Amino acid sequence: MIVTVTPNPSLDRTAQVAELRRGEVLRAAAVRLDPGGKGVNVARALAAAGTPTVALLPAGGPVGERLAELLAPEGVPVVAVPIAGSTRSNITLVEADGTTTKINEPGPEISPAELATLERRAVELAARGEWLVCCGSLPAGVPDDFYARLTKLARDAGAKVAVDSSGAPLAAACAGGPDLLKPNLEELTELAGRPLPLLGDVVAFCHELISGGVGSVLVSLGARGAVLVEATGTHHALGPPVAVRSTVGAGDAALAGFLHAGGTGPRALRTAVAYGTAAVTQEGSRMPTPEDVHPDQVRVLDADPTLTLSGAAA
Repeated sequence: MIVTVTPNPSLDRTAQVAELRRGEVLRAAAVRLDPGGKGVNVARALAAAGTPTVALLPAGGPVGERLAELLAPEGVPVVAVPIAGSTRSNITLVEADGTTTKINEPGPEISPAELATLERRAVELAARGEWLVCCGSLPAGVPDDFYARLTKLARDAGAKVAVDSSGAPLAAACAGGPDLLKPNLEELTELAGRPLPLLGDVVAFCHELISGGVGSVLVSLGARGAVLVEATGTHHALGPPVAVRSTVGAGDAALAGFLHAGGTGPRALRTAVAYGTAAVTQEGSRMPTPEDVHPDQVRVLDADPTLTLSGAAA
């Protein structure tokens, strides 16, 4: 079983517009409502692939109730920790050319008691699972080292840990020694504190992270695929060109594909890129199903250190 933890889940409303023009009244061609949050998306993709999973999340107010209701038809078991605040709602605007604009609410404040319950339930579930996947931003009231603490507790319980976050929570998580770190290029560059214009620069910094205790690093590179850096080797995978409908959740789908395929090595990387490629062809934050995913169309290459990444979508 793969357990996902999403401290700041959301209800995602996606509207398709011809073009985003500031200061004007825009009419949406279509609108869809999806359960959201990075860990929630990972669980949705895993459930669609038939991989046993459970989504752990704090839930409050009518939005939290609606979020759990939307996950039920997708076959995602939910363990909800009740909170006094209301679960957030996010808005995504997708233009005809695939350009995506997101407006994310900060989310509710989590009390110390609510956070303690979330942490306890995470460790209990991790003891029964293979992976604990810590995903997304942290709401107010949750310290930056939350993922680092969960990593140590979950590993003591016998689970492997993957972390997909950004900013201070991602930096703090590295100290916990997660088995897998899954940033995109922008997040990795922020973590490095220096430009990473070439694939060789990305790989070199990933090796620094591994030397510091991180098990492996899977980096989403947008249109340039993804690179997997492990102690035993480095691989770069590139998917076929596709028409982009929405980039929301593409990195989450890639992480789900990687874990679904075993969580290590070139085969898992190929599957990750296939899932990420399939995700950008979906509307809103809809997660791909196995029928949408084509690993045979993904090329796994030796990592070219001179490949320029500047301008790559993260």
